[in-house]
Amino acid sequence: MMTTSALSVAQLSFIIKSCIETEPKLRRVAVQGEISNFKLHYQSGHLYFSIKDDTAVVKVVMYRSDAARLRFRPQDGMAVVISGRIAVYEKGGYYQLIAERMDPVGAGALAMAYEQLRQKLAAEGLFDLQTRDALPAFPRRIGVVTSASGAAVRDILDVLARRWPLAEIIMCPVLVQGVGAAQSVAAAIRMLNERSACDVMIVGRGGGSIEDLWAFNEEPLVRAVATSEIPVISAVGHETDTTLCDFAANLRAPTPSAAAEQAAPDRAEQRSLLGNLRRRLDKSMENRITAAQALLTRYSGEQGKQSMLRYIENHMQYCDSLSERIRLSAGRQTDAAAAALSEASARLDSLSPLKVLARGYAVCEKDGAAVTGIDALRQGDFLHVRFGDGTAECEVKTTKAVEI
Repeated sequence: MMTTSALSVAQLSFIIKSCIETEPKLRRVAVQGEISNFKLHYQSGHLYFSIKDDTAVVKVVMYRSDAARLRFRPQDGMAVVISGRIAVYEKGGYYQLIAERMDPVGAGALAMAYEQLRQKLAAEGLFDLQTRDALPAFPRRIGVVTSASGAAVRDILDVLARRWPLAEIIMCPVLVQGVGAAQSVAAAIRMLNERSACDVMIVGRGGGSIEDLWAFNEEPLVRAVATSEIPVISAVGHETDTTLCDFAANLRAPTPSAAAEQAAPDRAEQRSLLGNLRRRLDKSMENRITAAQALLTRYSGEQGKQSMLRYIENHMQYCDSLSERIRLSAGRQTDAAAAALSEASARLDSLSPLKVLARGYAVCEKDGAAVTGIDALRQGDFLHVRFGDGTAECEVKTTKAVEI
């Protein structure tokens, strides 16, 4: 029987909760251990798992707002350091660690996130070099996806204006750093593709720390680059910086300025090439004209006329010779064909039924069909008999079989 001094379960839990959550040493703790029983709650976005060592286990929850800031994907067996506070889950009757920050042990979170996503996308074939199109040699429109105020855009525009001013520049100002930067760049890439707005695009930004460049390692941006039907030149950071955007692009440039040089031909080089081609064409035409003039000079005057006449006479004689050869060849072929025709006619004549009839044989027909034996005849049948020199109509009186 319950007494007035007894505590309810809820009261006991509240007292324990108050003691634990008001303890200063438990309001800010950092715990190192190994992740186990990891679970992502897809509807809420919260992370539920345990952290353990050789002798103890503590339940952990990381709410969606803090989990969204993680740069890597937690996995069972991963050693981590978790910073947060201790709280009591009254409905379950246990204490838990509320994780506010989590970092892998032995490797930076960004480096781990980079490698995890690189392996995942590489396995899908997004970095396959064989699927990438070549850059257009003479682009009419060049898309530039970068910050509108950074040094990178000024470098790109200056180089394009100097190298290939014929191209129209399609500017797409985007966020290149911080929250929403990856989504901003990915949206610009998709928009340029949907509108077929350019022949090639430059995607990138100037240099910075790995945190500054991280948007170009995020999955939405990398997928947008890899699936772009318009060739993409990645120009992120300096030459020593490497992002996943570089792997997905058609071409990686060490700097934004270098990207502009790779996107467009050099006007001075093209002018020099055209100049060389024009000089070669002029020289070729000059040589042909000189040769024609020499030939004309050669055949001008009385001596040239005589030479030309001899040339014509020689060719006329050659034509006569060809004509005679053709006539003789045609005659031989005609004679051979006539002989073959005569032989075939003789063979055909020897096989003619009329020859057989001329030797005293006859052909009997009944109802228009040849009679080949007496079995087809009956008394009173009328026959049509064909001889070598005429025909006769006969009536069958009797038939008699002859043993052979």
